[in-house]
Amino acid sequence: MIGVDGITVNGHLRPDTRVRVTPFPDNFRPFVSLRIEGDDIEIALLTSSGSADALRDLAAAATEAADTLDALTADAAEATGRG
Repeated sequence: MIGVDGITVNGHLRPDTRVRVTPFPDNFRPFVSLRIEGDDIEIALLTSSGSADALRDLAAAATEAADTLDALTADAAEATGRG
């Protein structure tokens, strides 16, 4: 599979957002489901052979976003005198 099948989804990650990985082994077309689940939204990313680097890129981007959010939160706390 090449590319992304087209849909755009927006949702807010919350502290209680659940993330689940489910492997689907198969001799011909193995794949993995990465699910992001909240009360009002569920996103499933299906990745097949050859897509591992895309998952690693997603993980790196998520780590960068988390680090950026931590920095923004620290800056906001300092600016309001709460840090």
